[in-house]
Amino acid sequence: MESVLVLNQNYEPLNVCNVRRAVVLVLRGKAEVLEHALGAMRTATHSVMLPSVIRLMHMIRRPRPKVRLTRKEIFARDGWACVYCGRQSRDLTLDHVMPRHRGGGHTWENLVSACKSCNHRKAGHTPGEAHMEMRGVPGAPRVSVYHAFFQYLAARHEWQKFVPGYEPPLGFQPAYTA
Repeated sequence: MESVLVLNQNYEPLNVCNVRRAVVLVLRGKAEVLEHALGAMRTATHSVMLPSVIRLMHMIRRPRPKVRLTRKEIFARDGWACVYCGRQSRDLTLDHVMPRHRGGGHTWENLVSACKSCNHRKAGHTPGEAHMEMRGVPGAPRVSVYHAFFQYLAARHEWQKFVPGYEPPLGFQPAYTA
């Protein structure tokens, strides 16, 4: 089944659904087709062009997505580099800025990525006590709408204008020009 981009009434990307669900939404009058895909869905009496992008007729309110607090997300936020020495590595550890045994929590603001040598050097101290400087202030990353849809965007050129924040990779040449 092909994937269909679902937009809110204000053209904000909501999610991705399959073609069958999108056709049902369009036929029931709950959505309109903005872009068509190649091909058609045929029944005994009708032929319906396949949708690629649909827009809902009514506004759907939903909470903003949040990035889950995981090791991988901490490392990605810090650019896969140690926040103390700046060395990029795939062999990183998590470091609590304020050690847990001194009341530091397991939060975005208290967790950073550190190489093993810097983490060992800092030990159970704060960066100030260990005479180490951080290369930035840790915090929760902002979630972009782009991250939910980036896996589809390279193949689905018609979706790119509806997803803010998408920039084609360097050297990317579209298959067609409009």
